[in-house]
Amino acid sequence: MQQLEKPIQKPYSLEDWRKGYESQKQELEYWIEDIEGEIPQELSGTLYRNGPGFLDVYGTPLQHPFDGDGMITAFTFNEGKCFFRNRFVKTKEFLEEQKAGKMLYRGVFGSQKPGGWLANLFDLKIKNIANTNVLHWGGKLLALWEAAHPYHLNPENLETVGLDNLDGILEAGEVFSAHPRIDPASSFNNGKPSLVNFGVKTGLSSTITIYELDEKGKLLQKYSHIIDGFSFIHDFVITPNYCIFFQNPTTYNPFPFLFGLRGAGECVKFLDNQPTKIILIPRNAPHKDVITLETEAGFIFHHANAFEVNEQEIVVDSICYAKLSQIDPDTSYKEVDFDKLAPGQLWRFQLNLQDGKVTKKLIDPRCVEFPSIHPNKVGRDYRYLFIGSAHHPTSNAPLQALLKLDLQTNEQQFYSFAPKGFAGEPVFVPKANPQSEDDGWVFNLIYDSSRHKSDLVIFDGQDISSPVATLHLKQHIPYGLHGSWKSKS
Repeated sequence: MQQLEKPIQKPYSLEDWRKGYESQKQELEYWIEDIEGEIPQELSGTLYRNGPGFLDVYGTPLQHPFDGDGMITAFTFNEGKCFFRNRFVKTKEFLEEQKAGKMLYRGVFGSQKPGGWLANLFDLKIKNIANTNVLHWGGKLLALWEAAHPYHLNPENLETVGLDNLDGILEAGEVFSAHPRIDPASSFNNGKPSLVNFGVKTGLSSTITIYELDEKGKLLQKYSHIIDGFSFIHDFVITPNYCIFFQNPTTYNPFPFLFGLRGAGECVKFLDNQPTKIILIPRNAPHKDVITLETEAGFIFHHANAFEVNEQEIVVDSICYAKLSQIDPDTSYKEVDFDKLAPGQLWRFQLNLQDGKVTKKLIDPRCVEFPSIHPNKVGRDYRYLFIGSAHHPTSNAPLQALLKLDLQTNEQQFYSFAPKGFAGEPVFVPKANPQSEDDGWVFNLIYDSSRHKSDLVIFDGQDISSPVATLHLKQHIPYGLHGSWKSKS
């Protein structure tokens, strides 16, 4: 008699996970006093985080969490203490809806105004939700969203200054992605750090515009390249000589959006019979010798890093899904069945520029997302990677753990917050005088469903077997997206 396999016991409950998607409508500020362990004395600076704070607009639930208005959280460290503050990004559209007391804008990923298709018919106004990343660069704190200009914030109190064109660098209609890369030693800035970012304008063809800024926010280079077809490009990677984009195989039918029947994100379709295109745009002027390679279909939101092995070989490490999970307009995102979705897994792509071949291998079978590395290793060969992970070693599931990978020895360290804790993006911050690549601190903002509150957990990057400190907040922070560290100057 054949023995049936026992189903895998889930280390989470959907009910617990869903609670992390409740809106947080309070703006608070206070010294964090409920602390387990001790905050490292040498930490001096601010950890900024961004993500959707509202998951409903005046009682109208959002169809997708990525449509939520951006809320910045700031953890400021000094002499073993930490001050917390959170503020919404007061965009023009946010303030209009606050004044009206109702939803006025459709969401990009699927949220529709109340009133059915007639209320949304031919309404192409898009809200700048400024909810994806936050970065201090060129003397400005910027809240980033990939489909518009950034919003300038006061770094001291997080109050919104206003929409920012980066002192004229961004022209009307141009966009500035939420995934900049900082080159730690740019040859285009005399070996000093530079910020490299992009924007995509897409349709029947797509224009990728790349911006390179010096440490003062001044323009070093700006150049564009046109590619065929619709582009869903959320992230990119750099090396000293290239900006590298993976053009996911997707198409877009605008008519359901135009006629008020669907959100824009619900009109994107994954083409599993088409290849993924890998586009390498030279950073060296005149930026003309663009290289396009192809690999089998897959979908990538985030990359970990890229580096040049030699003049003809480049390595790219990315979180790859077998396919893009279509947004279902008839089902709430809170009702997701993780077992039916393709997990994100860490893959290594080896690009041979001489023969045009792409080979790839699976680095680890775990379901993972939100990679973080030492900032001085961006675009360079690197050894250590910190990443959000599912608890189970192979099953698709919410992120509930921190995983550290040694890419040289294949050794792993793992710390889980299951069954009640849910994780996001780790942020690695090097120590003042690091003795090794992993000699630093790792921050992880964790939603604790047992308390319906969030914790900021600090690990020693060399040993993540147990936290150095756990800072208990007075409220929950909805699941966020990206963040960054700014050292005290």
